[in-house]
Formats: sequence, C-alpha cells, structure tokens
Amino acid sequence: MDAREHQHRGGDEEAVAAGAASLLAVPAGHSGRRGRAADLHVLSAAFLFIFSAFCAAQNLETSVNTEGGLGTVSMGILYTSFTVFAVAASPVVTWLGSKRALVVGTSGYVLFILANLVPTWYTMVPASLYLGFTASIIWVGQGTYLTSAALSHARDNNLPEGPTLGSFNGEFWGMFASTQVIGNLISLALLRNGQDGGSVTGKNLLFVVFLGCMIVGIVLMCLLSKRDEKRNNAPTHSSFGAMMKYIVAPLKDRRMILIVPLIAYSGLQQAFVWAVFTKSIVTPVLGISGVGGAMAIYGAADVVCSLVAGRLTSGLHSATSIVSVGAILQAVVLFWLLLFYSPMGGLLGAAIPLFIGALWGVGDGVLNTQLSALLGLLFEDVKEAAFAQLKVWQSGAIAVIFFLSPNITLQAMLILMAIALIISFGSFLLLTLVVEKSSTARS
Repeated sequence: MDAREHQHRGGDEEAVAAGAASLLAVPAGHSGRRGRAADLHVLSAAFLFIFSAFCAAQNLETSVNTEGGLGTVSMGILYTSFTVFAVAASPVVTWLGSKRALVVGTSGYVLFILANLVPTWYTMVPASLYLGFTASIIWVGQGTYLTSAALSHARDNNLPEGPTLGSFNGEFWGMFASTQVIGNLISLALLRNGQDGGSVTGKNLLFVVFLGCMIVGIVLMCLLSKRDEKRNNAPTHSSFGAMMKYIVAPLKDRRMILIVPLIAYSGLQQAFVWAVFTKSIVTPVLGISGVGGAMAIYGAADVVCSLVAGRLTSGLHSATSIVSVGAILQAVVLFWLLLFYSPMGGLLGAAIPLFIGALWGVGDGVLNTQLSALLGLLFEDVKEAAFAQLKVWQSGAIAVIFFLSPNITLQAMLILMAIALIISFGSFLLLTLVVEKSSTARS
C-alpha cells in the first residue's frame, strides 16, 4: 500500500511538472521546434525593426519629398499597388508558406529605403510599385502565421481560442505600434529644420540608420520556425478561375461584407495620420522636425492601447465594447478639428497636436488588435483569403487618402473621415447582431 501510494504521489508530481513544462516547452509531437509563443516574440521583434524604419520614413514622405508632390504620389502609388496585388496575395502565401512569404516580403521595404537616399521619380515610383507587391505578401503572411501560431498554442495547451488570439494579437500589435515611437524618436534625434524653415538636414544619415534596422529585422525573420500549414488541406488553384473563386470566397459571407467598412475605415484613419495630420496639423505648428515627436506620442498611445485591448479580448462581445471606445475617441477628435480647431502659438498650441496624436493612437490600437482577432475567429478555415481581404480594403482606402489629400481642403477631409466612421461603426454593430443571432439559432 505504501509503495503504491508513493508511486501514485510520484505520478502526480510528474504530471504537475509536465503540465507546468507544457507552457514553457515545445508541445509533444513537435520535438526540436520552437514554441508558438517564442515564434510570436521573434515575429514581433522582426516587424519592430523593419517597421520602425518604414513607418518613420512614411510619416516624412509628404513633408520631405515635396518636389512635384513626389512623396505624396509615391505613397499613393505604393498603396494602389498594394491593393491590386493583395487581391492575389492569399494563393501566393499558400504556395510559398507563411514563413517564406514573410522573408520575401521584406525585400520591398529595403528597396524603398534605398530609393529614399536618391529620391527621384525614377527611383521612388518603381520602388513604391514593388513595395506594394511585397507588402501584400508580408501582411497576408503575417496574419496567417500569427493566427496559425495562436490557434496551435491554444489547442496544444487546452486554452480557449478567443482569448489566445486576442493575447497574441495584443502582443504583436503592441510591439508593432512601438515602431511609431522608436522610428520617430530616431527621426527627432537626427533631423533638424533648415535655416529657411522649409528644408531639413540629416535626412541621408537617417535613412542609412533605417537601412541598418531593416537588415536586423530580416535576420530575425529568417529565424522564425516553419509553420505546419496542413498543406494537404490547402486549396490548390488549377486555374485562374479557381484561384479567384478562393480569393473572393469570404465576400460571399455576409459577416465579411459587414466588417469590410470597418476594415476600410481602419485604412482611412491610418492614412489620415500619415498624409494629413503630419502635414496640415503638426508641421505648421512644430515644423518638419517636430513630426517625429508628435508621431512618437501617437505610437506610445497605440502601444498601450494595443496591449490592453489584446488582453481584454475574449470574443465578439468584448470586441464590440473595445471598438466602441476607439470609435468614440476618434469621432471626438474629428468633430473638434472640424468645428473648433485653429493653429495656435505658445506652449498650448504645441501641446494640442501631441494630444490629438495620443487620442488617435488609441483608436488605431483598438482597430488593429480587434480586426485581426475577429478575422482569425470568424474565418479560420479561409484565413489567408480573409487577411488578403483585410489588406485589399485597408490599402485601397489608404491610397484614396494619399491621392485625395493634395486636392481637397482639410475641412473636406475631416467631413469625409467623419462620414466613413459613422458608416463603418454602424456596419460593425450590425455584424455583432448577425453573429449573435446565428449563434443563438445554432444553440
């Protein structure tokens, strides 16, 4: 009896140890492979280095490359290219595998930074076109890789899928939002306003530093574990028609139709910061060198909100509450800018753009985490196609802002943004009712 009791206790201790180890070690059946959480950390760090450089460069395009509107047109071309190629990105990612897609996708960002060292129409336009192609691959690959890692982690450790997806997306988007802090602080440190007030010095040094960040990010991307994508279940596209059928499949689902307006608005509000906020609100008050500081504040708010929103996500109900907070804050900013704002001097005048950036960053953090988590939950079976739809509508909306911003007034842009916010939020609320109704009917 004593021997059996001793053996039973020993077995219990071993079970407890094994259970604790399962959270830290590689799951059974996957010996030699890095854990899912470790892959998340590596993926987040790789994007941190690559997009610290790119996001800061993007923020400066409309203010630095001003000759003939080169910066604005280049960004419009980039996101138009992104929109076109994102339509076909999902079968490319399925064919390459998400890890290879991530590595290949980095090449366009390096070329774009190199083009900014010699910014002409002959360098920026081709670089922007190519970056649109590689960006579609890297972002569909990111959504697919992250969702696959999160769901695998949940199943291997008997965790609920909704909170696990929220946690993984919260960490990734929190790290990604940090790119706005780090990249823009580098810009703030290296750029100086020229003596004439309309030029800037230190640009070439800044882009060389950005190039170094890109190289570190590429190395990290190569260190990712290869995901088992269950290739035997992956769609095979024997013809162009079959490929297009797979790509547009999510659009046959009314849930996707209802979430598309919010996806499009998420692109509009990002481009508003890059193309309008930096040029029309920050630069007149703080100068070109102040863009980095304002965008760092925006990024810091984005980081905190992404992490908090990710931790609070447990399903559609929590997502509805979180999105509502972000939408209300951005609505307040839009209507205040539309009805009451005018540039001011002094300390208060300098603080206002920073405060606006912080509030806008909260909304961006909400949208990034919740959209990614919701697409992973609602469209698990066609996640590559779902994330391709995310980038098609998002990048298309971004392109619209870059092409429109030089041709319409700030007031007209604010009205457009307010209308888009109202429509997209209303559609999202309708989505919650549809999903809740279908869940009730099944039960």
